[in-house]
Amino acid sequence: MRPAYVYILASRPGGAIYVGVTNDLIRRVFEHRSGAVDGFTKRYNIKQLVYFEQFDSIYDAIQREKNIKHWPRAWKTRLIYQQNPTWRDLFPELLS
Repeated sequence: MRPAYVYILASRPGGAIYVGVTNDLIRRVFEHRSGAVDGFTKRYNIKQLVYFEQFDSIYDAIQREKNIKHWPRAWKTRLIYQQNPTWRDLFPELLS
């Protein structure tokens, strides 16, 4: 099976955030960054990949995404800070 990913994008540190799930993280983040995806991320200029988790099963990834989406914003922010305290954009690291 292909790995699946839960990811969080942000407009800036402490700014608007978006939680998503995909089986191709590089492609999906590129779509958000290029503006190919209409909706929330395009409207609020949310392009920085600040957090992601990898799963062996798409079902597990979808469940994790649903859980995170229901969390209060403070919990999501804490999750990002634990792994990426400076909210640096992780996308360039995926490409290298």
